[in-house]
Amino acid sequence: MTGIADGAGAVTATPAAGTPVKTPSTMGLGVSLPPTDSAAKTSGTFPYAADLWAEGLLWAAVLRAPHPHARIRSIDTKQAVEMPGVRAVVTHTDVPGDASHGRRVADRPVFAKDLVRHHGEPIAAVAADHPDTARLAAAAIAVEYEVLEPVTDPEQAFSAEPLHPDGNLVRHIPLSFGDPDVVGEVIVEGLYRIGRQDPAPIGAEAGLAVPRPDGGVEIYTASTDPHADRDLAAACFGLEPERVKVVVTGVPGAMGEREDPGMQLPLGLLALRTGHPVKLAATREESFLGHAHRHPTLLRYRHHADSQGKLVKVEAQILLDAGAYADSSADTLAAAVSFACGPYVVPHAFIEGWAVRTNNPPSGHVRGEGAMQVCAAYEGQMDKLAAKLGLDPVELRMRNVMATGDLLPTGQTVTCPAPVAELLQAVRDAPLPSLPKDDPEEEWLLPGGLEGAGDPAAVRRGVGYALGMVHMLGAEGTDEVSTATVKVTGPVATVICAAVETGQGFTTLARQIVQDVLGIEEVHVAPIDTDQPPAGPASRGRHTWVSGGAVERAAKMVRTQLLQPLAHKFGMSTELLTIADGKITSYDGVLSTTVEEALEGKELWATAQCRPHPTEPLDETGQGDAFVGLAYCAVRAVVDVDIEIGAVRVVDMTVAQDVGRVLNPRQLRTRIEAGVAQGIGAALTENLRTSRGVVRHPDLTGYALPTALDVPDIHIVKLVEERDVVAPFGAKAASAVPVVTTPAAVAAAVRAATGRPVNRLPIRPQAAVVNNRT
Repeated sequence: MTGIADGAGAVTATPAAGTPVKTPSTMGLGVSLPPTDSAAKTSGTFPYAADLWAEGLLWAAVLRAPHPHARIRSIDTKQAVEMPGVRAVVTHTDVPGDASHGRRVADRPVFAKDLVRHHGEPIAAVAADHPDTARLAAAAIAVEYEVLEPVTDPEQAFSAEPLHPDGNLVRHIPLSFGDPDVVGEVIVEGLYRIGRQDPAPIGAEAGLAVPRPDGGVEIYTASTDPHADRDLAAACFGLEPERVKVVVTGVPGAMGEREDPGMQLPLGLLALRTGHPVKLAATREESFLGHAHRHPTLLRYRHHADSQGKLVKVEAQILLDAGAYADSSADTLAAAVSFACGPYVVPHAFIEGWAVRTNNPPSGHVRGEGAMQVCAAYEGQMDKLAAKLGLDPVELRMRNVMATGDLLPTGQTVTCPAPVAELLQAVRDAPLPSLPKDDPEEEWLLPGGLEGAGDPAAVRRGVGYALGMVHMLGAEGTDEVSTATVKVTGPVATVICAAVETGQGFTTLARQIVQDVLGIEEVHVAPIDTDQPPAGPASRGRHTWVSGGAVERAAKMVRTQLLQPLAHKFGMSTELLTIADGKITSYDGVLSTTVEEALEGKELWATAQCRPHPTEPLDETGQGDAFVGLAYCAVRAVVDVDIEIGAVRVVDMTVAQDVGRVLNPRQLRTRIEAGVAQGIGAALTENLRTSRGVVRHPDLTGYALPTALDVPDIHIVKLVEERDVVAPFGAKAASAVPVVTTPAAVAAAVRAATGRPVNRLPIRPQAAVVNNRT
């Protein structure tokens, strides 16, 4: 047998001459089954939240604060209320239930009452007959502010006056592992800064709230965690949870918990007040101001090693800017501190981490949270250490890589597959792209664009490497659970599970699982609402694991119901029967029938749950078994840098990833490529800039997303399929770890091209300029 790379970079077998070739299956796990909604999305007919409509519809608008820090002296809504076409105006005085909300800590007001704590904080909301009327009415609300000095430097938050009744400190983790007095023969230090990356979803937030006859309300929105949103809304509205229903509409892409509750809650309040359906479609500016962003981070590092490059000790200080409210900052800090040393064996580690409140825009969950920031720092340190020791950067990493059985600095043993050395070797050994002089017929795209402004003689090529890691599912005692039901009626199966499809491919996976277990080709996934049992948030690849596991268990229970009558009839156990390609056969060939014939006239169903093994919170020294599983990635970046103007062009990205098991090759490749593209944005262009807490240019002109011209060929050279035995399919999360690793690899490549330290993301042009080029 010989091996050839398929479209996802995996290896497929080529049979020897004369060997019968089995026709590959067109359904089930391991097949590139296309999404059922792909045609609707590409043709523009897919119903997103912004497309919703209802009879008697009113339009909403939200008044947002123009200051990052101010005392509210008065709010006068009289002029807005008296405008023709205005049906209702609500402020903090109109919230009947809990006036504050939050993902982890209820510290964020629905509407600002006494203080404004960040630019864009909601002050009031209006419902009117026309969207223009609603916007004009919101602008007519007179708010008298006493502008206060904002706290925008997270280092100043420690000594500043409290910005919130809960204080400025969200969380502090002092991790201690090993002997603090150990000193290495070689020491390198570094200071690193990571900017504020925005999820920048394709579609801005939108939703529709519809009042119910029982005094409740239904909210139609692109939620990624509908049950959490329902509970939050019910508490705000002063209603029982069963009187609030959240219906998930088409999600136009998500990078975690992307929706802004500050939009959904005013919608529901306005619908309850007016008795009419109320719709809000956020502008791009409102989207930037409302939802959470990646935590800007300041990191100070000191690495100790022996003369051979073996790591001895890592010391680090990590400061996360949580913005005005806590959100998921405590979770992000736990990930940052726990992974501060990277996928390397470090016998002694002392990491101190803080998350603090400021008057900057709110921070929260964005793909690879915490892990991405520290990856840029520890990989920068590894490059510094290699340079000081005169070692090849890859060789230095090889001498320190983690493997199964090693310990994290939290004291947790790595029990899952950790093929870090194999991944690094794969990207190191992959062919490098040719230089322009080696291939003169190929048009050379200069940094800065086609026929760029720079001098070709000033262009330098650099190659950089990075290793990254992320955790899967929740951490520190989070109860991860999901429930799914599988129903079979004749030749059709239906999956009922509240796992939201955010682009990660869960609905396709659910269909493949049922096809694999039951041999039924036609599988439908039911629409999602909160009348179904909860499945939890769509983040950290958890639906592949937890919700996919629940679907598999339910399908297996239906399988048993299907096979038991046949097994009883032929005097054998169900374990002796197999289902493949729509056929049921026994081990001895006596029984052979189709699934469709066995199901004729029957209706079968089963409900099951999946709950991974429990974790525990980190203790007062940062120790504990806090994570269910880990995933790893190696990335090699090749860049061309114009060292006179500082322009950077990414020429090539090579990826090797620990995936556990390939469930859908094409879908997996797409997820990895998307993660690399997002990482390139974080490395070179994406930074939501602020001036004294005020967001500058909150639009897609001022916030530079990478385009197709910025993302090069992405070569996935190795997918390591070493199954994680505790995962339902052995598969690992695929999207977050390339996002985490790519920025560090690009920074390493720019360092290699310029000799400059490159300790800030995104990389500024001045950081890539070499004044005295030769």
